[in-house]
Amino acid sequence: MSAAGTYTPKPGAAPLPRMIAAQAALETKMLLRNGEQLLLTVVIPTLLLVLFSAVDIVDTGKGEAVDFLAPGILALAVMSTAFTGQAIATGFERRYGVLKRLGASPLPRWALMAAKTLSVLVTEVLQIVLLTLIAFALGWSPQGNPFAVLLLLILGTAAFSGLGLLMAGTLKAEATLAAANLVFLLLLVGGGVIVPLDKFPDAAQSVLGLLPISALSDGLRDVLQDGAGMPWGNLAILAVWAVLGLGAAGKFFRWE
Repeated sequence: MSAAGTYTPKPGAAPLPRMIAAQAALETKMLLRNGEQLLLTVVIPTLLLVLFSAVDIVDTGKGEAVDFLAPGILALAVMSTAFTGQAIATGFERRYGVLKRLGASPLPRWALMAAKTLSVLVTEVLQIVLLTLIAFALGWSPQGNPFAVLLLLILGTAAFSGLGLLMAGTLKAEATLAAANLVFLLLLVGGGVIVPLDKFPDAAQSVLGLLPISALSDGLRDVLQDGAGMPWGNLAILAVWAVLGLGAAGKFFRWE
């Protein structure tokens, strides 16, 4: 403040952590206000969990249906936010020039991606809390190591985020919209989410088991339903997908 009692301007960018937090908060608010995104990330997983737990549509094996379904629906929630939702939103931001303008702001491009990732994580926490409460109301009895569950969710998020950003950064927005929704539907059916993988032919099982959604849903199911220890095989599959997806997204992502 000067001697005359006026404030001296101090131009410059805000601290980087504050910029990332502000951008992440904005990304999260935009997602939660988007009806289509809410349908994808909240309504569809919730309806699937309630419907298939209450009605005997799919043979889920011994025990309560919700014990089989809840881990798969949690995996679906991660995919819907980290892959499908992020791919579509980022694809249209790229089309309308939003990413280009943000890239020219004081916020570095890597920090923008970090803010998007933080927004995905916040959304996933809300999803998991909601779905867990609903599953408990349906009679879910989870068990196992919470650390193993957390590690699976983190690696699953990394894998799907990389694939989503790769799709959004290389395809046109309309193609991303169609492809992301198609992949979501295909993996919902063939990824062990609501239909056990052992219901598929042996040749198909060996291929489907290598998909990130299968590794995440089976890993969560091994821990939460069967009380298994650390599912190293599933973690390894997710880690490979995460490295490949994030690496390819970092190399081929186009901002314009």
